[in-house]
Amino acid sequence: MNQKHSTTDLEATSNGIKKARGHVSQNEGLIFEKSVTGKRGIEFPPLDVPAVDAAKELGAEFARGSVEGFPEVSEIEVIRHFTRLSTWNYAIDLGMYPLGSCTMKYNPRVNEFVARLDGLATEHPSQPDAVSQGCLRIMHDLEKCLLEITGMDAASLEPVAGAQGELTGLLLIRAYLESKGSARKKVLIPDSAHGTNPASVVIAGYEVENIKSNGRGQIDIEHFRQFVTEDVAALMITNPSTLGVYEENIAEIAAILHERGALLYMDGANMNALAGITRPGDFGVDVMHLNLHKTFSTPHGGGGPGAGPVLIKKILEPFLPVPVVREQNGKFALDFNRPQSIGRVRAYGGNFGVLLRALAYTLAYGPGIRQATEDAVLNANYIRKHLEDFYDLPYNLPSMHEVVFSDARQKKHGVNTMDIAKRLIDYGFHPYTTAFPLIVAGALMIEPTESESKEECDLFIDAMRAIAAEAETNPELVKTAPHATRVGRLDEVAAARKPILRWKPRQHLDTTPHKIATTVVPTA
Repeated sequence: MNQKHSTTDLEATSNGIKKARGHVSQNEGLIFEKSVTGKRGIEFPPLDVPAVDAAKELGAEFARGSVEGFPEVSEIEVIRHFTRLSTWNYAIDLGMYPLGSCTMKYNPRVNEFVARLDGLATEHPSQPDAVSQGCLRIMHDLEKCLLEITGMDAASLEPVAGAQGELTGLLLIRAYLESKGSARKKVLIPDSAHGTNPASVVIAGYEVENIKSNGRGQIDIEHFRQFVTEDVAALMITNPSTLGVYEENIAEIAAILHERGALLYMDGANMNALAGITRPGDFGVDVMHLNLHKTFSTPHGGGGPGAGPVLIKKILEPFLPVPVVREQNGKFALDFNRPQSIGRVRAYGGNFGVLLRALAYTLAYGPGIRQATEDAVLNANYIRKHLEDFYDLPYNLPSMHEVVFSDARQKKHGVNTMDIAKRLIDYGFHPYTTAFPLIVAGALMIEPTESESKEECDLFIDAMRAIAAEAETNPELVKTAPHATRVGRLDEVAAARKPILRWKPRQHLDTTPHKIATTVVPTA
């Protein structure tokens, strides 16, 4: 079988192990190394205005005749350099990202088209409400959609990431409890929650108290009752958890918290497993955030932009960040007159272009958003079923949107989760999430999302099965991967501790023409 998007041609041998033929690829040096004095990529027309002495007009300290070290290259060299670099990138348009808990789904092009429409892409956030009615309605309609999907009562679109949504939600909890006379001291967090949760709790001024999962990856109810004291402000739970399983007793957990005056915060990063099927507001959640760049298919990665709207029950509504979009008699306006508000958490109303893309995605699906969820869960369980005979499955509850294996079987041959992930690159796939969640030793966290077809899932399954076989028959092949990349296994510890952050020109540049590098993947 040919791996259609691999950097190598992978063929099935009689024993099912993949064998690779060499793939030829051009090396590419730094643009600075191509520089030759006097080369130009552009010619400017003669000045049609009098020349100005910059040093005289600006001051000698603010003027310079050239940029030291700036590369001097031709136009074709610039074009080829950046085009070649672009072919080295992995992208969702090229293949699947099986990153667990990150929900790296395909972003439909219609979202991008809508976000670039005149009157939307060019609007300024400081425009008066009277000339921003379309944009305000988009925000209002997105809130209505998200509230219907989650079963909550009110929302803020300001937060621009999941972590900022977490902090905003916790500040809302603090403001509400303070209005009742005590902000309390602690927030409970299960060990299967997302890693940002404890940091958000501390920044919000609370202490973290960790709750261990039981042998089934669930919260032990009787044990949990002992934790919920008068000092507890909230439980911050990820549901489904990072184990990819649903918290079966979530309604009872909510009831225990409410009985003792505490609130339930749900990290909604894994809402891709729930949308259209169940609503957090219906099983007792008081406040949650959504990652629009996950469940609602807006651009993901690269440091932003993002969006992490917060959705709340009515008791928290007076404390929402300002401004809040209001509708009255068919007109929309921003409401700043909110004396109990926690204030702004972001300039204006958040990242409007991201919110617009999320609304386009939601309206395109409509009630069909349930189908997206069902497909995501189906894909995860399809992969689980075809890999559970090859990889250890530490928690055997039904999987939701993702499945978490461990490297326990492969470790018997000296191969760990990082080795498997590196070898997966040779098969043309982006690695899964390695070594997380922390409660699973040597975790392999896999989430295909609903974007992937059966054919793509089959390719991934075949690659993972082949690597499992290699770990038994030729473990060194896996432990030294990747082999099909332009550089081999990196020293990640050294890179983290001693990063090279600034380019320095080499003393002796190799001026020979760039060579053609032949990379051959070792055969099993």
